Amino acid sequence: MATAKKTVKVQQIASPLRKHFDQRQTLIGLGLNKVGRVSELPDTPQTHGMIRKLPHLVRIVEETK
Repeated sequence: MATAKKTVKVQQIASPLRKHFDQRQTLIGLGLNKVGRVSELPDTPQTHGMIRKLPHLVRIVEETK
């Protein structure tokens, strides 16, 4: 049987204008580039580290098990 992969849905809630370049690149790495977009990502420590770097720009919509 295949095991279900854990995922995290992340939504961009703010614009990266006037933010550091590395924050913009992190948003692109998360698959986000416009306010309101939602991206479904694997639930890994790397993903959570990227999300923690941008608490003012993104929010977690849903964590799936």
